[in-house]
Amino acid sequence: MEANLKSVDEVMNQKFGKVGSPERENFRREAYSYCMGQIIHDARKQEKVTQEELAKRIGASKSYISRIEKGLIEPGVSTFYRIIEALGLRIEIVKPVV
Repeated sequence: MEANLKSVDEVMNQKFGKVGSPERENFRREAYSYCMGQIIHDARKQEKVTQEELAKRIGASKSYISRIEKGLIEPGVSTFYRIIEALGLRIEIVKPVV
């Protein structure tokens, strides 16, 4: 490997700590929250639903939906399911092909 090339693992370890470290776990949680927020945002936009309408459908505030979509907070499982149902979607749990 060339001296200026690094593996993804090496970069992640340097920037966010080794797997299992508090720093790496914090990064993982933040990345997960961000991705979940983007999924909800994209689904909401596709269904042409406003944040305010989605909030009303699940009994929450518009600012709560906004914070979820920005990845600032991670909704609990029951809230996530309510959001998915409110958008007319469903979750399918499947065993991955290995």
